[in-house]
Amino acid sequence: MQLGYALVNLAGLAALLLWGVRMVRTGLQRAFGNRLRLLMGRALGSRWRSFLAGILITALLQSSTATALMATSFVAKKVVGLVPALAVMLGANVGTTLIVQLLSFPVFAAAPAAILAGLILFRSRNTTAHDLGRVFIGLGLILLALHQMVQFADTYAQSEGLRELLTAVSRQPLLEALCAAAFAWAAHSSAAAILLAASFAAKGVVSLPAAFALTLGANLGAAINPIFESTTGRDPAFRRLPIGNLLNRLVGVLGGLLLLPEITTWMEAWEANLARAVANFHTFLNLALALLFFPWLPAYGQLLSAWLPERKDKEDLRQPLYLDPGVLGTPAVALGSAVREALRLADLLKTMLEKFRDVFVKGDRQNLSPIQRTAEAMDKIHQAIRGYLSVLDRDIMNESERTRLQDILFFSSSLEQAAGFAEKELLGLAAQRIQKNLVLPAQEQAELSSIMERILSNLRTASSLLVAPDLETARSLALEKESFRSLEAAASAAHFERLRASPGDRDPAGALYVKVVGQLKRIHGQVVASAAYPILEREGELLPSRLRSVTDADSPKE
Repeated sequence: MQLGYALVNLAGLAALLLWGVRMVRTGLQRAFGNRLRLLMGRALGSRWRSFLAGILITALLQSSTATALMATSFVAKKVVGLVPALAVMLGANVGTTLIVQLLSFPVFAAAPAAILAGLILFRSRNTTAHDLGRVFIGLGLILLALHQMVQFADTYAQSEGLRELLTAVSRQPLLEALCAAAFAWAAHSSAAAILLAASFAAKGVVSLPAAFALTLGANLGAAINPIFESTTGRDPAFRRLPIGNLLNRLVGVLGGLLLLPEITTWMEAWEANLARAVANFHTFLNLALALLFFPWLPAYGQLLSAWLPERKDKEDLRQPLYLDPGVLGTPAVALGSAVREALRLADLLKTMLEKFRDVFVKGDRQNLSPIQRTAEAMDKIHQAIRGYLSVLDRDIMNESERTRLQDILFFSSSLEQAAGFAEKELLGLAAQRIQKNLVLPAQEQAELSSIMERILSNLRTASSLLVAPDLETARSLALEKESFRSLEAAASAAHFERLRASPGDRDPAGALYVKVVGQLKRIHGQVVASAAYPILEREGELLPSRLRSVTDADSPKE
């Protein structure tokens, strides 16, 4: 019963530590997320800069997992190569040792002061100060959790049940390492497992070799989370970086277990303080792995690429390509992924319209089935974008990121509705054109091609507005709607004049043309609204209604 109570206490303290780490990470991401991404993006040009960036970012975020997810996202999007990203992870592993080194000193007394400072900053109206308040509160919770873990070691150091359990496990260093790996994986923190091992060693609960074995396992456990959290789709290439990092850690664990007696003898002679000896061993382990792997990273990258080749299967239009779940903890990166996926909707709509043009102008019946498949793919991708963005934590997003999220949702929804109009209305008209062999006159064919090209041009403009909002461009795009009203009115009037001139001629091809232009106007309206309307609305240049107010309508004219 006492052992079960102790394990529950330990799990609760691990949860408190994990929450503190999360607060620090989210606070820093909200305050400096874009700068951290920019730092990593610039550093990924060379191995040395990548290595140093990995150390710095991990030390700030206090999480090698967050760094791994960020680097994996860059590799998956082919922004950077695998070799610089592997160098980042070597640096990230060294960066975690700085956290352990700092916390191995008696800094726990600073916990109340950190929480107090965080509360004061958190209540500030300044956005950056507010976010930094989260960071200080998180630091205070981390220190508090670690302090309680040390007291846990003091309290249960004499527990017969705990001693028997640890004694039984410590007889098998490999089993001990696996237990520590499981704890570090569950807690999402190698620092928690290592500091707990250091506390146990300092209090005599475990021997120094056992503490070193726990440290080895904690290093391995921390490399497991990115494998499951950073994979996108089923492409093995997306797993190269996290698996490469795991293999790096596995080499360190196996080597450390084989040399454990010699390492213990050397560390005992060099450092008398057992807690500091554990922290130093953790640092030396990751520095040794960095020195071992750094010169061979190009060959290591080639080996991983050969082992995990990029999937060459035929592309499934309905499968999202850029919605990486591994970057959901970094909203700025996740929003960038969603933008890329939303631009795919624009490409698919472009494909649909080009196929429709071939159907109406050339009578190409082979395009009907691909058009329907493309519309279904757009619906699936739109749902995927909505689901992806709904998972984002609004609490760690700033105001501009929330606005960006709404713009992406509106853009994808508008284009999906445009595809819906095309599928439900234009597809039926296209089938009618083929079944009845209705051939449009040469002039109307040219006009229809011109209208289609104009929609495609405005679709490109809308896509550019999603990437880089610009008020003047949004104004000019919105004015295009009035031109399309005029085009529809002109087509309808021309058809009516033909009917008047030839009362007995029903002109089915002309009627078809008028209907097609009307549906294209609806599709074009969605294209314009997708990107121009959010910008104009924020600038106060979009009227809530085109109707005159009742007061204006009822007022007498002078």
